[in-house]
Amino acid sequence: MNIPQSVFWENNSIQLLDQRKLPHVTEYLTLETVPAVFDAIKSLAVRGAPAIGIAAAFGVALSALRHPSDNIDKLKEQVLIDSGYLSQSRPTAVNLFWALNRMNEVVAGSATAAALRENVLTEALVIQKEDEDVCRSIGEHALPLFKDGNRVMTICNAGSIATAKYGTALAPFFLSKEHGINLSVFACETRPVFQGARLTTWELMQAGVDVTLITDSMAAHTMKTKNISAVITGADRVAANGDSANKIGTFGLAVLAKSFDIPFYIAAPLSTFDLDTPNGDAIPIEERDPAEITEVNGMRVAPEGISVFNPAFDVAPADLITGIITEKGIVKPNKQAIAALFA
Repeated sequence: MNIPQSVFWENNSIQLLDQRKLPHVTEYLTLETVPAVFDAIKSLAVRGAPAIGIAAAFGVALSALRHPSDNIDKLKEQVLIDSGYLSQSRPTAVNLFWALNRMNEVVAGSATAAALRENVLTEALVIQKEDEDVCRSIGEHALPLFKDGNRVMTICNAGSIATAKYGTALAPFFLSKEHGINLSVFACETRPVFQGARLTTWELMQAGVDVTLITDSMAAHTMKTKNISAVITGADRVAANGDSANKIGTFGLAVLAKSFDIPFYIAAPLSTFDLDTPNGDAIPIEERDPAEITEVNGMRVAPEGISVFNPAFDVAPADLITGIITEKGIVKPNKQAIAALFA
């Protein structure tokens, strides 16, 4: 695949693909401080739940390297404070907290300052490599769901730049090219930040996958007239009962898919499951800057003083989900099947 890597470690700093500038400019940011990592996550320079987790893990490694103390107790305290700060960058994507918890355990278990600095970088690199392997496995489990010539709908961007490689919901499309299977993708634009228009279409075009862009409001008509065979999306958090939070608009696609009797799949690694969250009602939904709706590319498109509701995510309830595709296979969206994944 000719897709740039979303985030990687180089010369004791983080190299981060600035997704705000895609598809017109491919530019990497060099992040050398923890506040810079926080701002990159908050501002959507990096987005996609797995990529956010990887960036945060590297942020902990930066913290360990940048704090000069060789007193192990003092260094642990400073790094854990920075980890807590990074955890406040975005509330919905559980991969952020999953990755930081892993890093915190490594910090706590390190015996010396030198060991801590080495261990946290090693763990961050392991998290990145694991995600690449997991995403390929998700793609391999998803691919048999589709036949040559199928038309599949997706929303937002759950591709390579949202992960370490391959993506989650987009993984089967990349792998289909490797296997000579021709799939066509209908990508919703994903208002208000246009992740589908800017990122998903760009990635799939780079890989030679047939992709057609539609506005979010065209989804029902497209399902009806274009013989859509399935809908597949990523997730930012999957509750213990299978309710799945993803980019705003996902819930609507799930309702439409049910109406048209079209299978609706969530593709998510185990790191996106949150067994401590019983159902979708307990998932915190981030609300973002009203300017994302009232402005497009800095140009105001709504009246001054208008009230705005801008949730970044919604929740597809488990009873609308056909299956959740994980690195361990496809599971039914219910508490018993999900619990068995972690047994």
